[in-house]
Amino acid sequence: MTSGAGRFAPSPSGELHLGNLRTALLAWLFARSAGRRFLLRVEDLDRARAGAEEVQLRDLAAVGLDWDGEVVRQTERGALYEEAIARLTAAGLTYECYCTRREIQEAPSAPHAPQGAYPGTCRDLTEAQRARRRAERPAAIRLRASVTEWAVTDVLHGRYSGLVDDFVLRRNDGVVAYNLAVVVDDAAQGVGQVVRGDDLLPSAPRQAYLAGLLGVPVPEYAHVPLVLNPAGRRLAKRDGAVTLSALAAAGVGPEEVTGLLLGSLGLPATLPEALAAFNPAALPREPWILDPQDLTPRR
Repeated sequence: MTSGAGRFAPSPSGELHLGNLRTALLAWLFARSAGRRFLLRVEDLDRARAGAEEVQLRDLAAVGLDWDGEVVRQTERGALYEEAIARLTAAGLTYECYCTRREIQEAPSAPHAPQGAYPGTCRDLTEAQRARRRAERPAAIRLRASVTEWAVTDVLHGRYSGLVDDFVLRRNDGVVAYNLAVVVDDAAQGVGQVVRGDDLLPSAPRQAYLAGLLGVPVPEYAHVPLVLNPAGRRLAKRDGAVTLSALAAAGVGPEEVTGLLLGSLGLPATLPEALAAFNPAALPREPWILDPQDLTPRR
């Protein structure tokens, strides 16, 4: 068995749509084809909707997916995140930040900083300045990065270099930021392969850099194409019948949905056949354009 698990990590903000399910199928196929364990992690730090987790797990099972071990939830892992922040702080790699979003948007960029990078407003405040700002509003915790970009290697995209700035580790409302949580979780769970939508590719350099600072392995990345609507925007539930429940109400069952999603990847219509035929090198590199009106029977 290949070392290191694969995983799928949805946010329980509502029902999974076809784009989410397609990515989940791909994550499962990547993991199972390499003999990896396949884990489920619920990323519920700040976008949880009551009952959404149960519905998502039901839908993943309905399209044929299985997973190993218990489902892990980020809200149960706060001690791990705080320990990581404490380690970085002890190494002099964090600082308090009091900036609002508006202040960041209006601040001039730091010299030679990449476009979109945090300008470093709070990086070198004196203790007196920090005390004054601390009395005005709670502090976020930022990473004190020593690079401006980092490179990762992706199974589908090859070498990719992206921005690394002093990104937030913990927001000023106390919620741990995604970039920290995902690195800590993947390391703690022994995840060796991260398969997710290619809209998250720009996050990979930050996460790989942070993994190095924490002394944990960088997983293998595979950022897969998204499902887009005919207007070229990322598929969303507002596009129509794009969830299993909506499609079931229109007479389209989960097995048919699984076959449709696998077919969009050039794979046979059942999971066992798709697994036998799976070859990452043969996967489409472009997004799948889907018109939800084509999915439901005409009345």
